[in-house]
Amino acid sequence: MTSPRRVRHVIACAAIALSGQAACALPPAEIVVIDDANGWPVPLVQLRTTHDLLFVTDNAGIVAIDAPELLSRECWFEITGHGYSVPADGFGYRGVRLKLAPGERREVRVQRELAAQRLGRATGAGQFAESQQLGREPQWQESGVFGCDSVQMTPYREGLFWLWGDTDLPHYPLGIFNVSGAASPTVVRDDWRPPLRFGAQLDYFRNDRGVPRGIADIPGDGPTWLWGLIALPDEHGHERLCASYEKVKGGLRAYEKGLCTWDEVRERFVPQRKVWNRSRDDEHAPPLPTGHAVAWQDEQGQSWVLFGDPFPHLRCRATFAAWRDPASWELLDVQQHVAAAGDGRRVTPARGAIAYSDFRGRWVCVFCERLGDPSAFGELWYCEADEPTGPWGPAVKVVTHDNYTFYNPAIHAELTPEGSKSLVFEATYTHTFADHAAPTPRHDYNQIWYRLDLDDPRLAPAQKSR
Repeated sequence: MTSPRRVRHVIACAAIALSGQAACALPPAEIVVIDDANGWPVPLVQLRTTHDLLFVTDNAGIVAIDAPELLSRECWFEITGHGYSVPADGFGYRGVRLKLAPGERREVRVQRELAAQRLGRATGAGQFAESQQLGREPQWQESGVFGCDSVQMTPYREGLFWLWGDTDLPHYPLGIFNVSGAASPTVVRDDWRPPLRFGAQLDYFRNDRGVPRGIADIPGDGPTWLWGLIALPDEHGHERLCASYEKVKGGLRAYEKGLCTWDEVRERFVPQRKVWNRSRDDEHAPPLPTGHAVAWQDEQGQSWVLFGDPFPHLRCRATFAAWRDPASWELLDVQQHVAAAGDGRRVTPARGAIAYSDFRGRWVCVFCERLGDPSAFGELWYCEADEPTGPWGPAVKVVTHDNYTFYNPAIHAELTPEGSKSLVFEATYTHTFADHAAPTPRHDYNQIWYRLDLDDPRLAPAQKSR
């Protein structure tokens, strides 16, 4: 027998439909994924049904289950968390079985496998899309950026200056191929945790239509990439924003490299000096101040800038005049491998960054492993050294991915207070260089942030090298 309440609901929906308005829809159910160790929501956890519907938790660790066939019946959700997991059952499946009613909220608790704690996504669209389907985060504003590659950041003019490589926009996959950029306030916190909302702080450079635009129109064919971003004083004491540029084409092969500076009036980088042009007689570019730049003062009190990716390969005095004069650059010996803590196997860094930690009283490094396991370029390691030039190691793995890439990590020591035990870093999450991996909706080709607590016992093997 049909209940009177059900009859009234059907009549009401029919009346709305006949009036030309949208038909009644059941409210979505909510699943929030929680780190079992600290109770934090976990972004970027994938829940897949037995008929391959895929849901991905947003920056609040939430998915909105709105498929009508999944509501009011028991359903299986496979859990894939890139370093977060649930126990396997007798068949080896890792997932949960839930019966979700419309409008209901359920928790799924996952175990974190490594030391790094995922904070969320700082770039791209839909950072709170699932929450917004549930009526939350109504004030969240979209940036207009859908994806971007490889971050650089430096303090500049009492704030922070950010830039990224090739950038996807809604109207085209490579909407910006000459570097996107943004300014932000310097947000110093000791309690970085999800849900991450730092993307709201990024004030992108835009064109006259309000669309994010390129900021490095270096003449020549093909994309422009910038590296080694740093602000240095000129002879008048004025801050000058500096970077190395690279022009690429034909299979991403570099054909020109040089130096560029920020034009405050035009709000774009302009060439300062061409250092190298590929030719039949000059196939190999000389070392340039590339990678990530860090300040360092030697025992004699001289101020330097170190350029490395991850370990320093070049240094110059911390002045604009020294940076723009290749004759003043000094090349450094670079450590090629780091021993893994425990088994001592050789780990080869691909890209990464270093920073000085007041909490540790040492230099710390986060780097991506070259040809790692289970992901060729998705495994991140942590190590320490007494000096920025090393020796570095041993190393502890802190981030892992299941057949996905996580490259070009950058450490943000500027975002934590002096003496903080927290280390905040990010890298580019992309299916590129993985083995036929399917792109993760909304998240692919974007910047994911993590936090390390430097007193975590899992890091102790990397901290016993003194």
